Formats: sequence, structure tokens, C-alpha cells
Amino acid sequence: MSVVQVRQGETPVLLAMPHTGTDVPPEIASSLNDTGRALADTDWHIDQLYDGLASGATIVRATFHRYVIDANRDPSGASLYPGQNTTGLVPMSDFDGRPIWREPPDAEDIESRRAAFHAPYHAALAGEIAGLKARHGVAVVYDCHSIRSNIPFLFEGELPILNIGTNDGVTCAGAIERAAVGAAAASGLSFVCNGRFKGGWTTRHYGRPGNGVHAIQMEIAQRAYITAEAPPWTYDAAKAEPLRTALRGLLESIEQLALAGDMT
Repeated sequence: MSVVQVRQGETPVLLAMPHTGTDVPPEIASSLNDTGRALADTDWHIDQLYDGLASGATIVRATFHRYVIDANRDPSGASLYPGQNTTGLVPMSDFDGRPIWREPPDAEDIESRRAAFHAPYHAALAGEIAGLKARHGVAVVYDCHSIRSNIPFLFEGELPILNIGTNDGVTCAGAIERAAVGAAAASGLSFVCNGRFKGGWTTRHYGRPGNGVHAIQMEIAQRAYITAEAPPWTYDAAKAEPLRTALRGLLESIEQLALAGDMT
């Protein structure tokens, strides 16, 4: 199976999905312990959640699991959140701080995975961004994520449902951030902009508004669309509908701004 799936669209908007994949090659799976093999830190059902919400958008989706290598981390291994608990380019622990490897990968293993998984995903992503910019004069990368609502190892208290990240306004035009915040506020769902999650490497690396490429991350608390934040991680269509309505409005607002070229 390909490490990345691409569906090309007609609008300047691109949905990036680096953490929905659950593929783990057998030679890597054999080195995981029981905790790791549970794949608990998957962005469960994100592709299903967004299905049909932005039919004209390009989608770039990683098929491999983040335990193989994290497609939303700096390939150099530099931390996105210095001084805070987080997981690395190849995570050594899960989101609760528990080891996930029976045989941890060494530097050579990590480099091999970077070349085989991380690099092809970002080559595809960068290629689609370049194509959108060439056709439309602008590209908007919307990075799709989800996470459990309560993870004391990573953050205190309960996470808001909608967590918008623009690296404190650096990665996109103010109009895009305002549109996202406005849609989140109108939804009635709890939200925050640039709280615990300010945007991962994808958002920070590609977001260059001065060069016509805008990037924004949306981290969603899984309680908003999953029956229970525990195995078997069941998608709940009825619970998800208010969230889908909010996301549809948000994506429509971003698309209209991009098509109009109004980024002031």
C-alpha cells in the first residue's frame, strides 16, 4: 500500500491528514509492546468526520501510523513545544507517557523511516500545495487532527472541542484566523485559538502567508464525535453532526476567502 493517498480537488483548500493511518509494517509492529500495538494515539475517524464537508478540497492523507514515524513532526527531531511533554519524530511513549516499544528504534531505524514514510508524505503534500498555488495564486492548508479530551501527561484539565492553531497568527492571514474563530464561536462548541495546540510542524513549515501559502491546524477533542474515548473508538454519527455542521461552515468561510483572494 502507498504511504500517502491523494485526492485532488478544484478549490485552493487542502485538507492534510497526517495521523489517521493505522498501517504498521510487520517488521516494525514486531518491535512494539502491547501498549504500542493498541495504537491508542490515532486520530480516529478524522477522514470520516470530514467526508463531504469540503468536496472541492484536495486531500493528502498518510496511511502509516504515527508510531512508525510522526508526519507532523520536524524531521530534524526538534521539539515543537520546548519545555512541555510531547512526543517526538518517532514516539518513544504514548500520550500517557507509557513506553510503546519492546525494542526501541535506533538512529539508523529512524532515518530509514524518515526516508520511507515521512519524506514521501511531505513530497506529496508540498507538490499539491505548489499546484494549488500555481492554479489559484494561493493555497490554504487545513491540517486535520483529533485527540482525547483528557491527557494529564500533555495538558491540564479538559481540552475544548475545537482547538485552532496558527502559531500565534504567524502561519496564515488574519482573515483566515478570524473566519475560523468566528465559525467556532457561532457553533456554540467550546473552542480556543492558539491554546495548548498552536499548530504542528505541517502548519509551521508550510504556512508562509507572505508567499501565498496559508496554514491552520484544527485539533478536535474526540468526545465530540466518538461514543467513548476508549477502544473500540466507535464513530457516533449523531453526536458528530453538530461538529460537522460547525466544520462545514468554517471550511466554507475559508474557501470563500481563498477564492476571493481577500486575505486582509
